[in-house]
Amino acid sequence: MSGAGATTAGAAGSARTGDVREGFAYGHMEQIQRARILAAAVHAVCELGVADLTVANVVERAGVSRRTFYELFGSCEACLLATLEDALARTRERVLPAYEREQGAWRRRMRAGLLALLEFFDERPQVARLLIVEWLASGPRALERRRQVLERIASAVDEGRTARLAVGSGPPQLTAEGVVGAVASVLHGRLARAQPGPALVELVNPLMGIVVLPYLGTAAARGELEQTVPASRTHAGAELSPEDTLRGLKMRLTYRTLQVLAAVAEFPGSSNRAIARAAGVGDQGQISKLLMRLCKLGLLENNGMVRKGEPNAWSLTVRGEQVERALRISSEGKV
Repeated sequence: MSGAGATTAGAAGSARTGDVREGFAYGHMEQIQRARILAAAVHAVCELGVADLTVANVVERAGVSRRTFYELFGSCEACLLATLEDALARTRERVLPAYEREQGAWRRRMRAGLLALLEFFDERPQVARLLIVEWLASGPRALERRRQVLERIASAVDEGRTARLAVGSGPPQLTAEGVVGAVASVLHGRLARAQPGPALVELVNPLMGIVVLPYLGTAAARGELEQTVPASRTHAGAELSPEDTLRGLKMRLTYRTLQVLAAVAEFPGSSNRAIARAAGVGDQGQISKLLMRLCKLGLLENNGMVRKGEPNAWSLTVRGEQVERALRISSEGKV
């Protein structure tokens, strides 16, 4: 191939690589913006209630534009439905493995699943309130989805009829719906309070008593009440989830911001020029302003310029590391 042809092919290849890179970056940015909106919607619903949820109070909390919101969600209702599904998926990821790991009898599987649910709700009280309290105030589509979820849970509870050891017919199939309704009602009463009460995990024994009583009798229910209750693992110093970390970030995220934080994380101690090169920022004035802005937000610190004329040496603060990690998890679709 001639030199000119090789140059042209190289330029075309670079352009294609740039297009792929841009598309990949846009996809990551979209996932991050979506995660921020969903997290903001949870907080907005819990603070204001479903009836007062608007696009305006979601975008304000998420730090995104209305245009971005409507590019990702067609309406406030669509956002609410997606938020419910996201919260449901997180809950399922925690509860199902615990339930399925327990290979023993129905009673032990029920306890393992319920315990995992209560522990998760203690760790994520806003998700708990969204699913137990606010879901009831949602529109017809959300309520239909709730009915489907409760139906599946009741189906698992109904397996207790086959676990019955006593001779004779067990309770009617409708019993499972009553059991699920009773447990949901107890949780609703705790989560609807204005002030937080004791840890929900402390309810595992009495709730299990409610679950097993119709199927296995009073002795089994009494046995559940006498079980050792695990201590709550929730504490004030617990690490924020990635979505809560991003929600607390008082700035709008752009692809360039993400690239700069990633560059500093990968090459700590780098100068303005080195970070600009790693992040693909050609304007030195622009990179200087962005680095200073991130520094004022407490995400970066400058350990350079000990003497006048020496280059900056940027590194992430503890807060910056949390944000960079949250962004990385979000970009991988794990938030």
